[in-house]
Amino acid sequence: MRHFAPLLAAVAASGLVIVPYVALGGLSYAPTSSADPCETREWRSPDGVGEALEQVALSALDGAACELGVSREELVLALRDEESLDAFAAENGLTRKDAEDAVRDGVTRAIDDAEEADAVPGLVASVARGTLGKVPPWLLLEALERLGGLLT
Repeated sequence: MRHFAPLLAAVAASGLVIVPYVALGGLSYAPTSSADPCETREWRSPDGVGEALEQVALSALDGAACELGVSREELVLALRDEESLDAFAAENGLTRKDAEDAVRDGVTRAIDDAEEADAVPGLVASVARGTLGKVPPWLLLEALERLGGLLT
């Protein structure tokens, strides 16, 4: 019996992990679905410009994803770099210009919404709008995130 003690301890320890897993629904796990980008995003009361710019970035992605008929997550992956954006456009039957325009429209709308909600100061909104035509779309959201990080 003494030789079986480690084996019995291992079986008991396994049971302590498996039983709660099954009891808590572990056998019926399903991944969480992506949020609908076309649902209106509520503007929270941000604690600083950094949080406001984070909301602008999420709202911009939602707006562009909704316009393009894709998930926000799919669009984020497409905005990693120029090649990813080209592949995304080809996969979705779009031109690169269509995808870029949707991102710019999403950013413009999000900035306008944030300024209207007094979540972003007018100067920051003006600077952000001024960069829209000059910065490639895959860099727009990164610029918003970095600006937010500098201002928090």
